[in-house]
Amino acid sequence: MNIGQWKGIKEVSKVVGYFSYSHSGDVLCEGDACIIAGTEERMRVYIKRVSKEGKLDIIKKTRFGEIMNGLRQGGAYAFDEESYSRFFDLAKINGMDFLPEKEEFLKNRPADGIQFVIIRPPSG
Repeated sequence: MNIGQWKGIKEVSKVVGYFSYSHSGDVLCEGDACIIAGTEERMRVYIKRVSKEGKLDIIKKTRFGEIMNGLRQGGAYAFDEESYSRFFDLAKINGMDFLPEKEEFLKNRPADGIQFVIIRPPSG
């Protein structure tokens, strides 16, 4: 399915996870992909890992429709296991067929347990 064809998206208000940003607008990212955590607690772990000063102090829920809008605009997202499971299920309902399977998290799990699946809009 072409990203531009996503019309009438189902389940837009479902919460997928949490993102974090600062008052100045900096967003917590893994490379160029906005991190989406499954819980607020996990987001705090990611913030401590990346920002020792804790400048990314705002944590907000993010919904499926918001992520879809971000993808439409060319944004990339880094999902942890819990948030990806939610996103994946909603994306499949909406006919997105270019996503890695959820089992991706079982492969090569890092020692610190922090692992992300990066999703970008399909090219072409």
